[in-house]
Amino acid sequence: MSKQVVNGKIIGQDEIAPMIFKMIIEAPEIAQNAKCGQFVNVYPASKSTLLPRPISICEIGETTLTLVYGVVGEGTKEFATLVTGDTIRISSAMGNGYKVQEAPVSVLVGGGIGVPPLVELAKHIKGEKIAVLGFREEPFLVKELENLGVKVYVATDSGKVGFKGNVLELIQAEGIKGDYFYSCGPKVMLKALAAYCSEVNVPIQVSLEERMGCGYGACVGCVCKTKADNEKGFEHKKVCKDGPVFLGSEVKWDE
Repeated sequence: MSKQVVNGKIIGQDEIAPMIFKMIIEAPEIAQNAKCGQFVNVYPASKSTLLPRPISICEIGETTLTLVYGVVGEGTKEFATLVTGDTIRISSAMGNGYKVQEAPVSVLVGGGIGVPPLVELAKHIKGEKIAVLGFREEPFLVKELENLGVKVYVATDSGKVGFKGNVLELIQAEGIKGDYFYSCGPKVMLKALAAYCSEVNVPIQVSLEERMGCGYGACVGCVCKTKADNEKGFEHKKVCKDGPVFLGSEVKWDE
């Protein structure tokens, strides 16, 4: 798919948790082709910040995209200053996205800024849906998931809200079971979830978070190793183009 960059119009932006912002962008030419689990490149206006910022798509409307992002550097700090009516340059939806599977019970697991793509994903899943969400302190997007009929469990590092611990500890403590898992979050979380799902013989899709340069496979700056039937036993995949979603069983986590 060729990359398209358009000027989107911001129709709303709010801080939904400390340093976590929810931005709604009017961009019909991008929204009509976007899929759950994909991301867009968002371009800072400042010439001192050359690289775009890849941000997962939280929700897809008929003509709009909702992005939820954390302020972690100069680029996202700039995004947080934008207000309704401002324009922002964004790319077409990139990556492969989630492949929704039929299952009696689906479990969606998100950690921190890995939670947003689960909202759009939940809209496309039939059957019982459970979300297990992990945060440092303050949860976000819980109501949005509950409004989609998802039963939500929350874990925080401090125990200030919900379970004290990580998402895997919460899954085990509550005896949460499912027929198919989807996840997005830090690599250490995804690795632990993939190992757990392997033990209980349940498939899992993982959305990897890697630093990206171009976002469409040209710079080879976001490769990961996946298992392969060749002499080396692995091959390199581009997270931005071949991913960001992979089967947990195909990723070589220790390399």
